[in-house]
Amino acid sequence: MLQNIIQDLSYALRQLRRSPGFTFIVVLTLALSVGAATAVFCVIDAVILRPLPYAQPERIVRINTFSRSHYSQPDSWPSFQDECAQVHAFAALAGYIDFFKATIETPDGGAVLLHTVNTTANFFSVFGVNPLIGRTFLPVEGQTGKNNVAVLSYDAWQRYFGGDRSIVNSAIKLDGRAYTVVGIMPAGFRFPLGRQDAIYTPVHTESHPWMQPRGNHWLQTVARLKDGVTLQQAQADLSHVFGDLGRAYPDTDEGRTAQLAALAEDVVGQSKGPLWTLLGAVLAVLAIGCVNVAGLLLARGVKREREMGMRAAIGAGRTRLLRQVLTEGLVLAVLGAAGGMFVAWATLGVMRAFLIHALSRGAEIRLNWAMLAAALAVSAAASILASLYPALRLSFVDPSRALKAGGSAGSGRGQHRLRARFVVTQIALTLVLVVVSGLLIRVVTRYRHADLGFDPAHILAVPLNYESSRYEDRDVIADFYQPLLDRVTHLPGVRAAGVINMLPIENWGSNSDVHIAGQPPNPPNREMLSEERVVSAGYYDVFQIPLHSGRALSPGLDRPANTSPTIVVNEAFVGKFIPNGLDPTMQRIEFGKDETKWPRIVGVTGSVRQDIYEPPLAEHDSLIDETPLSERSVYLNGFSLVVRSDGDPRALIPAIRSALHAVDPTAPFEEPRTMTDVLSETLVFQRMESWLFGIFGALALALALVGLYGLVSHEVEQSSRDIGVRMALGASRSRILTMVLKRVAWMLAAGVAAGLVLTFFARKLIGMIIYLDARRDAGSLLMVALLLVVAGILAALIPAARAASIEPMQALRAE
Repeated sequence: MLQNIIQDLSYALRQLRRSPGFTFIVVLTLALSVGAATAVFCVIDAVILRPLPYAQPERIVRINTFSRSHYSQPDSWPSFQDECAQVHAFAALAGYIDFFKATIETPDGGAVLLHTVNTTANFFSVFGVNPLIGRTFLPVEGQTGKNNVAVLSYDAWQRYFGGDRSIVNSAIKLDGRAYTVVGIMPAGFRFPLGRQDAIYTPVHTESHPWMQPRGNHWLQTVARLKDGVTLQQAQADLSHVFGDLGRAYPDTDEGRTAQLAALAEDVVGQSKGPLWTLLGAVLAVLAIGCVNVAGLLLARGVKREREMGMRAAIGAGRTRLLRQVLTEGLVLAVLGAAGGMFVAWATLGVMRAFLIHALSRGAEIRLNWAMLAAALAVSAAASILASLYPALRLSFVDPSRALKAGGSAGSGRGQHRLRARFVVTQIALTLVLVVVSGLLIRVVTRYRHADLGFDPAHILAVPLNYESSRYEDRDVIADFYQPLLDRVTHLPGVRAAGVINMLPIENWGSNSDVHIAGQPPNPPNREMLSEERVVSAGYYDVFQIPLHSGRALSPGLDRPANTSPTIVVNEAFVGKFIPNGLDPTMQRIEFGKDETKWPRIVGVTGSVRQDIYEPPLAEHDSLIDETPLSERSVYLNGFSLVVRSDGDPRALIPAIRSALHAVDPTAPFEEPRTMTDVLSETLVFQRMESWLFGIFGALALALALVGLYGLVSHEVEQSSRDIGVRMALGASRSRILTMVLKRVAWMLAAGVAAGLVLTFFARKLIGMIIYLDARRDAGSLLMVALLLVVAGILAALIPAARAASIEPMQALRAE
């Protein structure tokens, strides 16, 4: 048996070496289709299938809380403390926030900016993961005065402290304040999962007065279920507590609800459906590849019928013939798998930037041994399935019929129909992929060219962070922001400069209930929200936001010493809150009981989108100068410097870095981004989908056209005698060309019709990625179908022209 296997293997290699063109096309087809499938398998494995890196992750739940109007609204600190005391279904209930950053001094004397995850003291109890070195937080370390401790993530420890174990129980400085590092978490532990180099510290509510009122919602929550408690039981317990809190505190908690979700499901979130659809797309590409390989092997098998007939005639059994053909398929599978591994590795490398930004576990996606084995298995299965029919057909070849058939082998109607079905299948699957990729590209293009309320070109955004302890007894505006703005404004090429606490498009959700003084009460059980922004006067010039009425905010006119604060609102605010006929610039917003502190509206500007997917929300902006002096050092940290340039804004980066360090040498310089980059990063998941579907669609189209070209070429080759007879009997060359193209047109029409039907029945699956409206998108569907038909006709023109150029006498003599 071993000798026969070696002989079959040697013969298979010799046969493939004799047909380098055939071998190259089959291996390339397998490599592309298997490589694409393997890359998507790696994504599915890391994001959906692989368990979360925590102890008993199935018992960890995310608590999603909602306002009385049922929009997402985190917990307040007092409500969280009440829930900890009253909910009995949880072994641990913890809170955290992850939107702060802190400057950390590294051992080499440098300053870097780290994401901080501020947590309650029992945070790590929820995840059940022990530290690699040291310990996590003690219960007492959630108290004021005892909470200047920190736990480093493994990534931060390695990257910024060189893996030095002596850092544990040593002091480090965060924003200029001394913290003691008490532990290092093991490699792989992250929460939130997108934070790779985070540092964990207890929540400092005493440093942020805005954290303490019951009406301020900012705390995210996670919990671990008690043993024996089901998700449904915990949900009932939590809902009961929320109901009690609503009755006890009707002004702030009435109507609020909570929904438990398994953390694994919550992590995957809205990406689960699109990822499964993406898997379906890549399986369609794999199916097209298999069909293409099967067609190539079938055509090759036709040419080898006489060879197999001869081998059968001299004594080769059916099992031996079958094994020989399958051995060739396995050799092709190994070569295709090797190529597929390279394609998968290259694809994941190119996709890495997309994956890290688009998926919470994107950093964990890599080609591993399990996926390499899967690639080999998929390639082997694809090749064997593609080889199976040709192998079975050749093993049952009648020697006498094959030897008598001569050049007419493989020209029967049955084989013509089979090869035509292959092409129809490829065209149908290709149509679906091309339709989806086209719709995705159209959606991304529409968002990128949407009316944002500003032109993102020529705007640079620079994150600003400083050591807040340096400015505790100083005016951070006078000593940091104003000198920086003065320097940047006078740089060559700068048209305008300003600061804002939350960039448009990138950040939204900082809002509050608004009621216009003198107007009827807001509807009950409904929040009337307006987005809040803190800006400098130059912000409006940078984004070229027009002033529609009133006046702009001005540091010379608007100061905390004024009798009441001043704000500027946008047109969306006016449409939502100001009745027709009232002058917006004569209105005030009720804020507290002291009427002298109610903000006055002094101007109305154009509306800017806070969320790329939604129309502009109501917004009111206040001037950075009106922030109380006592709150400035902490509250004004984490703003963004925005700059409008005459040319490429990236050219300003070195000069802005120098200006920042001239004002504050200790301030870290985080990599700036253009607003065009911000827009692209916001659409990163949609861009990744359109990019992948575009590649899969192009690959499917190429494979389908190659399959069509190969089919027509093969049929012309096999039918050269029949064509010669027709032409000898008087058929013109144009008639032969028309005959071949009519058969191609019939296959294309059948494939397109099947593809449209398949698209209709798969619309729910497609809907996980993009909404498909048959009426609205009918024009696009017909356009794609027409382009596919035209591309197919063009692919068939060369072999059809070759058929029309056959010389009758040469074809008959060759026979």
